[in-house]
This record gives sequence, C-alpha cells and structure tokens, in this order.
Amino acid sequence: MAQKHIAVLMGGLSPERSVSLASGQACAGALAELGYRVSAIDVGRDIAQKLAELKPDLAFNALHGPFGEDGTIQGILEYLQIPYTHSGVLASALAMDKGAAKIIAAAAGVHIAPSVVMNRFDLRAGHPLPLPYVVKPVREGSSFGVVIVREGAAPPLLFADSWPYGDAVIAEAYIAGRELTCAVMGDKALDVCEIVPEESHGFYDYEAKYASGGSKHICPAKISSNIYRNIQRMSVAAHRALGCRGISRSDFRYDEQQSGALPVWLELNTQPGMTPTSLVPDIAGAAGYSFADIVRWAAEDASCAR
Repeated sequence: MAQKHIAVLMGGLSPERSVSLASGQACAGALAELGYRVSAIDVGRDIAQKLAELKPDLAFNALHGPFGEDGTIQGILEYLQIPYTHSGVLASALAMDKGAAKIIAAAAGVHIAPSVVMNRFDLRAGHPLPLPYVVKPVREGSSFGVVIVREGAAPPLLFADSWPYGDAVIAEAYIAGRELTCAVMGDKALDVCEIVPEESHGFYDYEAKYASGGSKHICPAKISSNIYRNIQRMSVAAHRALGCRGISRSDFRYDEQQSGALPVWLELNTQPGMTPTSLVPDIAGAAGYSFADIVRWAAEDASCAR
C-alpha cells in the first residue's frame, strides 16, 4: 500500500467546505508521511474529468455535507471504478437523509426521539410537536440551519427566500442533558465521548464544533457502564442497518435527570471530521490508535461497492 497513489478529495461545494479543507489537509499530510503518493484535490464540478486524467489507485474522501456525503461523489467514484474510503452510495444517501435514517435505525432497535419530516412552509400552521423541539434541515450537517424552539416561543420563521438549506426540514423532540458520541470503525464500536460546549454557546452549534475552545471532549465519557454499552450497541446497530462501511460516528443526547431514560440517537455521520483535534481521532486515541493509524486504516479499507 505504501506505493499507492491516493487522491484526497476535499473542499467541495457544500456549506461545510472549510471544515472539509481542514480534514483533507490533515489526512493528506498524514498519508504523505506514511509514504503514500498523494494528490490533494479541491473538488469542483469537473471532478470526474480530473480523476479520469489522474487515475489514482484510490480516493480518500474527506468531503463533508451535500455532494460529498450524500452518495453523489460516491456514485462518480463507482462509475470510474476508483476505490474510495467510507460508506458507499446507498448508505451515504440514507444517512444524509435524517428522516429516512431514523426510520431505518429505529427498525434496528435504536432509540430515537419523536419527529416529523415536513416542508418548512408548513410551520406557518403552528407547532408540529409539543414544545420544546428542534427544527433542522433534513440533508445538512455541522448544525447548519438548526433552530431550538423553546417553551413559549412562536414557530420558527424559516420562510425567507435566503434560506439556503432546501424546503424539507425535520422537527424533533428536544432532549435535554448530555451530548454524547461514539465512533464505529469497521464493525467495532470504539469509545463513547462526551462533548461539553463552552458556556457562551446555547448548544453544540457550528462555532462550538469548530472554533478554538468552543467545546471540550471527555473521552471516555463519565457515564454508567450500562449506558456506555447501550450507546456502543446502538452505534453499531445504526452503522450496520444503514449499510455503512469504514468509519462512522453516531450522535446521542442523554437526560440522566429523567428516571429510566435511555440515550437518544440523533444521527449518523458517514464522513466525520478528520483533523487531529476532531472527535473521531480523539475517540480513536482513547483506544490506542494514533491519527496516522486511523488514516492508514481508512485508506486500506477503501473499495467500490461491496
């Protein structure tokens, strides 16, 4: 593998472009240090032509959000028969669609919150769920477009022409408590990590995710062993039910103040952030994997449909 030519795909066309560039640059650097021949590509609409000319042995997909995480780039890579990292076409499309992902995960025994998929303009008719609840785009990541509708608030006004996230939104019951996440590598659950946003952030929003000092990661999370194992079990169940491969990360909320409460699965990320300070490298680090280890593992796991 050390002589393989790897195209690292980064940047792209989604609102998560800047995060993808950071992930891609970190992965490209690690792969080069491991001895691979690396071509870093800032992905545009000419990506198929570029890859056909470059003819890499495999593609390391460091794209995030629409186009890179929703099955689109995966379909291009399948057509070109270039093996690639992370999940395939169908799993990527399903996981990116929060409504579809919840239906599939729930059928596999994963505990989810009450939710409803709707057109954003339908919010004019009133609250779709009892307060409090969360509204977010069906097919975005990195907390783009997330609105928490608290007690006493009016339905959110998502009617502006400038709203860039599409008409389909999902309203989901708000779960108070702790923010937890678990990575799956292959078919193995790694550790559970707690995310604690800095107090100035109302929730784990874009700034809390990516700004310096925006949040801290406690890994392994300081929760009961039963809850810990339950989160690991649900993370693997969602990974398998959606047909994922490679590395994924499932996000949860857990209200320990509520007697008998279970962790609530929110979503699965098929293209989690891959900078040395991102969640997956932190989680893998707790299991003894270096950043280079997981980048090498992902490259060696690359394939077309399987």
